Amino acid sequence: MGPLPEQREFAEINTLENMLRESSFSRPSMSKQIMNRIGEIEMNREPKKTGFSVLKKSVVAASVTAMLGAGVLGTGFVSPAMADALKKIPGFGVIYNGTSDQAVESARSQGILSDPKQSVTHNGITLKLATYLYDGTRLSFVLEREGVDLENMALPLILKDAPEAQLPKGYIEGADNLTLLADGQEIKYTSGGFGDVPYQQKTSFKGELTGGLSLPDQFELTIRAKVTQVSEPFEFKVPVQIDNKALVLKPNISKSDGLFSYTVQELYISPLTTRLVLDSKGAVPQTSEQTGEYSASRVYYEIVDDQGNELEQHTLGYFNSKPGTAYHLDELYAPFVGTPKSITIKPFTFTVKNNDWSVVGEKKDSKGNHLPGKDSLGTRTYLKDLEMTLPVNR
Repeated sequence: MGPLPEQREFAEINTLENMLRESSFSRPSMSKQIMNRIGEIEMNREPKKTGFSVLKKSVVAASVTAMLGAGVLGTGFVSPAMADALKKIPGFGVIYNGTSDQAVESARSQGILSDPKQSVTHNGITLKLATYLYDGTRLSFVLEREGVDLENMALPLILKDAPEAQLPKGYIEGADNLTLLADGQEIKYTSGGFGDVPYQQKTSFKGELTGGLSLPDQFELTIRAKVTQVSEPFEFKVPVQIDNKALVLKPNISKSDGLFSYTVQELYISPLTTRLVLDSKGAVPQTSEQTGEYSASRVYYEIVDDQGNELEQHTLGYFNSKPGTAYHLDELYAPFVGTPKSITIKPFTFTVKNNDWSVVGEKKDSKGNHLPGKDSLGTRTYLKDLEMTLPVNR
């Protein structure tokens, strides 16, 4: 049994969303195929609750076509530093930039991270389970392929509805043909994505479940994938047993400026993941520079440790619309180096142009890629009155 229909759609919409987020903001047109598909799907961010922010229909068609052809699973903005880190760690696309060697070794010792190197061969195609991890809050794995030379691992979206007989041999089919089991039972989740690892499209396919997981610390993980033009499924069975030393804080602390407020519900700290869960409500604060033809984006949140070190955010999503007045955010960040004594949450906004939703202060090279450094993503306006410092008590 594969993922439930709503889970498959969530994974698909997450992939589409992330791909769009990586493209330029100056986007006068859009692939109808993508936006029609987005329009068809009513997604739930939480079980049995509705509400989903959908990107508006204005994206550079060339960027979308290129990404569709590549079938890449985006991760929001992937910095050059992160890209370099991914290139240096074969099959290790699930680790974020900023993860230290100490954190990786700690994750291995706790059973969070494993490199089984299992391989299965059918009809001349070999898939290898290069690495997998489960840290109590997210489940990730990377598959590598041998035996065929295609531009990508994942079946491109533009080929999704093509007859099987017309598909090239060797693509890993999408989420609807991927089965994930824990002790033989279907793994249920509310958010995740499947697709090529950025910068390793030819060699690495990543699956990642990031929301709604309820798994024990010990179970047998089954990963069953289908490949185009190969009748037999590729199945991997591996043990998962973690010595879960993750730190979970539930401060339920709020900060308000009188109009806008947010409440930190949970902070999850593991050797490989930091997760921030919060709820916000109210109109987004706007400065004098964010009026008229400009406006403020939704509120984003930096996390800084007690030494002033900022954690890199896994996905920094942009939306082509004015922000709403209520958000439930469940965001992933790079891990801390050690356990800090306290952390500071620094809310900020971007300034966007209302006519095309471009971000003021973006810096890109001649190919349209963001330049190194977080400042290349756009000028940040920090909401200092809304900063919050939380003690980290074990």
